[in-house]
Amino acid sequence: MSDDPNAIPGKILVGANNDGVYSYLTLSVGNRHGLIAGATGGGKTVTLQRLAEGFSNAGTAVFLADVKGDLAGLSQPGEARQAFVDRALEIGLAYAPDRFPVVFWDLFGEQGHPVRATISEMGPLLLARLLELNDVQEGVLNVAFRVADEQGLLLLDLEDLRAILTYVADNAAGLKTKYGNVAPATVGAIQRQLLVLDAQGAKKFFGEPALDIGDFLRVDRDGRGVINILAADRLMRSPRLYATFLLWLLSELFEQLPEVGDLDKPKLVFFFDEAHLLFDDAPKALLSAIEQVVRLIRSKGVGVYFVTQNPLDVPDSVLGQLGNRVQHALRAFTPRDQKAVRAAAETFRQNPAFDTAEAIMQLSVGEALVSMLDAKGKPEMVDRVLIAPPSARVGPITPEERAAALAASPLRGKYDTPIDRESAFEVLQQRAEGHLRSAGAGPARPGEQTTQASAGGGIIGTLGGVVGGLFKRENPKRMSTGELAMRSAVQSAARSIGTQIAKEVLRGVLGGISR
Repeated sequence: MSDDPNAIPGKILVGANNDGVYSYLTLSVGNRHGLIAGATGGGKTVTLQRLAEGFSNAGTAVFLADVKGDLAGLSQPGEARQAFVDRALEIGLAYAPDRFPVVFWDLFGEQGHPVRATISEMGPLLLARLLELNDVQEGVLNVAFRVADEQGLLLLDLEDLRAILTYVADNAAGLKTKYGNVAPATVGAIQRQLLVLDAQGAKKFFGEPALDIGDFLRVDRDGRGVINILAADRLMRSPRLYATFLLWLLSELFEQLPEVGDLDKPKLVFFFDEAHLLFDDAPKALLSAIEQVVRLIRSKGVGVYFVTQNPLDVPDSVLGQLGNRVQHALRAFTPRDQKAVRAAAETFRQNPAFDTAEAIMQLSVGEALVSMLDAKGKPEMVDRVLIAPPSARVGPITPEERAAALAASPLRGKYDTPIDRESAFEVLQQRAEGHLRSAGAGPARPGEQTTQASAGGGIIGTLGGVVGGLFKRENPKRMSTGELAMRSAVQSAARSIGTQIAKEVLRGVLGGISR
């Protein structure tokens, strides 16, 4: 054995077999992606933490989702638990507690810096999946994005998306020849899905200031890569939002990072816990996008590591690209479990010393089958390995410890205050108000009641008075989408001098209110 197995240049110590032979992850192929799989309680979290610490020590930034709150302990020194001390001695190491540079993130802004993205950055494909839209609804969403682009309307938050959908519905007749039919019922279905998304807390995710990807690539003053931990315990209650966010983040990295080829070590490594959520019920087009990003992002210096219970959770097209593998125990109680064991065993380069499928079912806690790529990118023979203990704390942290970490964060204050600049919502609102003025309604002075005479008289004046009362509010700066739709109806009525048409519009407006 080496005097210091942890100090081998260009390698991360994973563990050792019973003969004292060490297993390493080679940093130069760390961007060839990987898989950590195994049943609950087998030790996946400890393996993930061990690799994250190794990448950080090498100067590689890390992103990981903390599903159960256990990984927050990376920010605190380890504890000399007897099991860790014994394991370290068993494989010829001296247990040395350590802590790592950590930045906490949270889509809801409660347990870390807020993470935001704009509607435009998310794009219609991911949004359609997030909203669970069918093909027709996704087509209408694409029309809304195209109209916004052509008219220079910024789509930043959910209010902007609602406003542009309302605009598309109101102008469906004029858009039909260019984009095809846009049914109001389809727009209504999308709007209802937006309400569901809003109820899940997505309103806090969409907006500005948007995440600067460069903030995920930081190193501390000692040259260690910063470990970015996303608080995902609450986020897991909205699995579609969780999966869509991770896919968006991966896509943003792919688009923004330059081509660098193969480096001595990755620039950034992702660990996607509960990886099956990325693929469950995903449409074929989205699976193709995932496969493409995973295949090509390697040349950007980014490694992606999926963490899941069952290797079958990952599609074959993606699984074939995961070169560095750690397989913890699987239990073959059902036919699907037996199939998973066989599938996992067949993906390894076989070791004549043992039967791989049997070994997978016999592994103890903290033990795994490990097969990493060598420096030339070829898979090494699978080995049965005792995983080395992490140096930082394994487990959650207290609210006081989290607050102290946030207070000392180098990003403190950058994302904490939301920004609301002029975008599609405000522009469309101003247009509606401009049409009202051009129709003769004119802006009312503060505190002035709109009368039938000042509004133009007749049924149009009555309609203007009714809607004026509806829109009276203490803070008139921003109007809701429903109010915007009603003003759009007033605009149409104002253009029509015929009394009967105005009456029909009035009935429609009042009928919409009563529903």
